[in-house]
Amino acid sequence: MISGYVRIGRSQEALDLYRQMQQKCVRPNMKTYSSALLARANFASLEQGIQIHKEIIGCGFRPDVFVDMYAKCGNLEKAREVFDKIHRLIVGSWNVMIAGYAMHGCGKEALKMFEQMQHSGTKPDPVTLLYVLSACCHAGLVDEGRHYFHCLSTLYHITPAMEHYGCMVYLLGRAGLLNEANDFINKTPIKPDELCGDVFWCLWNPY
Repeated sequence: MISGYVRIGRSQEALDLYRQMQQKCVRPNMKTYSSALLARANFASLEQGIQIHKEIIGCGFRPDVFVDMYAKCGNLEKAREVFDKIHRLIVGSWNVMIAGYAMHGCGKEALKMFEQMQHSGTKPDPVTLLYVLSACCHAGLVDEGRHYFHCLSTLYHITPAMEHYGCMVYLLGRAGLLNEANDFINKTPIKPDELCGDVFWCLWNPY
């Protein structure tokens, strides 16, 4: 039930049910903790998130979840603190930290983190590059966005998905490069879906 509430975005109901579970002395398992943490992250409840962090310290829980929680709550300093203490970083660990920076408009920090990821020898996946492009969008880093989109297939051997194309359309349009955005859409090897069309229409019709 708790995970079901989280999946449909009803974070408060998920948290209420989690507390009822505790009041009835039912011991949570790792899936329960994960769902509760995600609910608190989505609800941006930092104080409650710290509380559950304390509850499950020493339970063998991967710290990536805490990085995600603190980042979504806007506490990037705490997210980075937890990230830096992770002994075995996997691609998901890097992704949540890059996503956190991207989410809060810290594009240069996100790209710096991506460079550190590559220097560590960790291979980026399609999700990594989506967050990198998202960081470029939020920070208006057009040249960097063009570069990383080009590197998707040429350097990282990743086939761009519609989400990657959508990020580029939004990045170019937001920078006022509407003609370039239009040309980009026309040159895509796959038919743009309604999302790209809606983004482009809104850029042409801001009022």
